[in-house]
Amino acid sequence: MIELKGITKQYRGVTPLKDVSVTVNEGDVISVIGPSGAGKSTLIRCINLLEKPTSGQIIFNGEDITAKGYNVKKARRKMGMVFQSFNLFGHLTVIENLMLAPMDLLKITKQEAYDKGMKLLHMVGVADKALSYPDELSGGQKQRVAIARTLAMEPELILLDEPTSALDPTMVAEVQSVIRDLANSGKTMMIVTHEMSFARAISNRVFYIDEGGIYEEGTPEEIFDAPKKDKTRRFIKQLKVFEVLIDSRDHDFIGFGSQLDLYLIQNEVPSECKYRIKLAIEELVQQILLPHMSLPHIRLRLEYSMKDEHSVITAMYKGNKFDISDTDNVLSLKILRSTAENIVYEYDASADEPNKVTVMIKTN
Repeated sequence: MIELKGITKQYRGVTPLKDVSVTVNEGDVISVIGPSGAGKSTLIRCINLLEKPTSGQIIFNGEDITAKGYNVKKARRKMGMVFQSFNLFGHLTVIENLMLAPMDLLKITKQEAYDKGMKLLHMVGVADKALSYPDELSGGQKQRVAIARTLAMEPELILLDEPTSALDPTMVAEVQSVIRDLANSGKTMMIVTHEMSFARAISNRVFYIDEGGIYEEGTPEEIFDAPKKDKTRRFIKQLKVFEVLIDSRDHDFIGFGSQLDLYLIQNEVPSECKYRIKLAIEELVQQILLPHMSLPHIRLRLEYSMKDEHSVITAMYKGNKFDISDTDNVLSLKILRSTAENIVYEYDASADEPNKVTVMIKTN
């Protein structure tokens, strides 16, 4: 249906999209997720040509809609856009908001526009508000009207930019229900959303946006259950990462301890978990690994998930193969094991840091 070829969008001093190429097939329901400022909204605004790409092509139904001289209005008639802020005309009633564009652009009669509008209002559950003005509606009702207005133009592709972000939490579910029904009806849609459970429930594809483009894409199961790339995994699991390189026996462990304490406080790590993390790091690094090394090189990483309160300590280190279970320091190994649900050692001779120990900290 629509193909992006090398789409780049630049602003002064920033490039939110860089060389993005992807195909959207008819019937796809694609959720676009990622951190704030990563370019999610820019992506769908470029597709709709509300933002003109700096370079690249957008092929829609076989036509290059980015070509010089192309009639942009022609493409927009086939693409519906639902914004965060509703964008209803305040001086028109709800039904008039729905009738205006079909009469003006599709050249249908007033009666046809009214009948179609009322049918759509029934579909989204606000037919009783047909003669109301937008300022008489709740946020959820306004967004449902905005969706109905988009559908009135019979778009082939519907783009939704954070359709629930401006709503009170009590109104989110009613709008999500309408979007879910659209997804089940076979409409082709791209939805920018921060609601992960919603994205998982309605999509057949998920785009994770980062580093100027589609950093990773896949099915909901692939992205939410088994993401392949590091940033995707961190985002999905809400992982906060603390990392340090210890490359000297004279490393500033006092400063290291202060930085670690700050990380644990900022991420509201429960006190019992804090204790286990600090104890595990001390025994692993200072009592087991450092005494074994003549030239220390230990890359230590702590990942804490705010979503499920799981903590994982990873130590990657240079040198010959050394499994910590072979240490002579039996007491420190016993203490380390007491903090962990599981400890895994791996060795990859081809890696720059061939030894790797992963410690999954107990949660209770």
